[in-house]
Amino acid sequence: MKRLLLICIACLGIAFGLYAQDTRLAQQYFQNGEYEKAAVLFEQLYEANPQNDYFFERYVDCLIALERHEACEKAIKKQLKRDPRNLSLYVTLGRLLEQQYKDAEAEQQYQAAIGQISKEHFQIIRLATAFTNAAKYDYAIQTYEKGATLLKDNVSFAYYLGDLYRRKGDVPKMIDAYLNSLANSPDRLNTLQSTFQRFFTAEEYNELQKQLYARLQTDENAVFYTEMLAWAFMQQNDYRNALRQLRALDKRLRENGARVFQLAQIAAGAKDYDSAIAAYDYIVEDKGRNSSFYLESKREALRCRRLKITEGSSYTRDDLLQLRIQYENFLTEFGRSRITAGIIAEQAELEALYLNDLDKAIALLTEVIEFPNLDPIVGANAKLSLGDYYLMQGEIWEATLLYSQVDKAFKEDALGNEARFRNARLSYFDGDFQWAQAQFDILKASTSKFISNDAIDLSVFIMDNLGLDTTAEALSLYAQAELLVFQNRFNEAFQKMEELLNAFPAHSLEDDVLYLRSKIYQKQRDYAKQAQTLQRIIDGYPEEIRADNALFELAELYQTHLNDSEKAKELYEKLFIEYSSSTLAVEARKRFRLLRGDKVQ
Repeated sequence: MKRLLLICIACLGIAFGLYAQDTRLAQQYFQNGEYEKAAVLFEQLYEANPQNDYFFERYVDCLIALERHEACEKAIKKQLKRDPRNLSLYVTLGRLLEQQYKDAEAEQQYQAAIGQISKEHFQIIRLATAFTNAAKYDYAIQTYEKGATLLKDNVSFAYYLGDLYRRKGDVPKMIDAYLNSLANSPDRLNTLQSTFQRFFTAEEYNELQKQLYARLQTDENAVFYTEMLAWAFMQQNDYRNALRQLRALDKRLRENGARVFQLAQIAAGAKDYDSAIAAYDYIVEDKGRNSSFYLESKREALRCRRLKITEGSSYTRDDLLQLRIQYENFLTEFGRSRITAGIIAEQAELEALYLNDLDKAIALLTEVIEFPNLDPIVGANAKLSLGDYYLMQGEIWEATLLYSQVDKAFKEDALGNEARFRNARLSYFDGDFQWAQAQFDILKASTSKFISNDAIDLSVFIMDNLGLDTTAEALSLYAQAELLVFQNRFNEAFQKMEELLNAFPAHSLEDDVLYLRSKIYQKQRDYAKQAQTLQRIIDGYPEEIRADNALFELAELYQTHLNDSEKAKELYEKLFIEYSSSTLAVEARKRFRLLRGDKVQ
């Protein structure tokens, strides 16, 4: 008995091996286009396994490829007798008839299939899938709609219908079907958002919003609709309306403000500071001090208020003084310690760069770096800024000492590179050009793109201008003017530039003088003069090293302050086409595509 069992097992093993071998061989023949050989094997396989749809479909494909239409039709009808509930066979027969240009007969087969649908969920999906695979979307839709009627279920097939309407390009019906599917499966929210994000234009987001509003009129407690509506607004950068939805959701669900806080961060990143401030203020005022987001919301709201003012072009001194009061109120509420060191450093920047109170800025940062257990990175950044403010006061020794401390503490870090760059720039201001250039050459390899680009620019600048003169007098005058600009001593800087041009007429530094003047106009927020000056560089000195910088900055100026996106787009395009080797070319191309309306990762 045992011997017989072993023999049976061995025979089954051999049979299975032969079966697997025939399957692989049949597939190989099919892939190689040897349909005659493949047809023989697939016919044998499906006759031995009549429930295996794959073998039958491959056999039919072989017969169609061989144009053996009668044999193919006979095989399909034979399979229908074996499996009359498999309505997808009607679709296969219809496709065969279409290939013989018998469209009317094919139509009859499709309708016959739909006419035989029963209250069987799997049968409905199987038939609709067959229509979909054959790109017969209207028939697939009819199948699902009839199935929904028979089952008295309007949501089970909604997701499939949404996909079909998407393929057809019928956006309103697609959205309606997808939203029906969301009502049935709220956990599908992220999937639908990914689908919409991939295929939607601005107009289609408007249609989505319209349908969501209509649904919320009849079911205002459907949280997933509100979430989807807020998300749709965010895709169009309409953070104000997104906030309205998320704030209502936060109150309805009695949440802790997490959704609103996340929206605030996104809005701030998109520079919609008004919406970000409103979101942060909601958390502060509605959730109170017990909220885990209270301190961070206060801090971020203050930061957004500062950025809204300093990045704008129409702020007044009163705006700055009001901002100073808000910083002081924050520090009164939360105290002055290593926890609030970042806020103190921000106030120092406000005092130094906008209110021109260097003494107060220096006092604030001196306080910061003396806090016990201060985060080393916060301390290093404070020292770098403090060094800048000392340099603005003309205290060169104090500045270089602070830069060197950061360099020593962060030798292998980006902060160390930043400190070395500032020390090298200080030497450049002081006229020690050879040492400065040697440092800039080292910093060209910095992992920080900004440090690397600035180091390259200054190294090339020094090399070009030292190589042209037997003395460094002209370059020294320019460096002194640049230091005066850094120190916000603009009238003296203009005088120094005039001194340079009078002493060295028609010098190669003429375009650089124009570029430095544009920097002064930028600091003075005289954007019209800044634009005129940058245009003079582009028109008069297209071969000089400032040309690509001037193009980029003028494009940015038109984009951000002069409200002429078409002109900005034109200048960005000119930069990446005519100055393709510039370090700014990649960013210019990216901004050009964004202004053109492309989706850029």
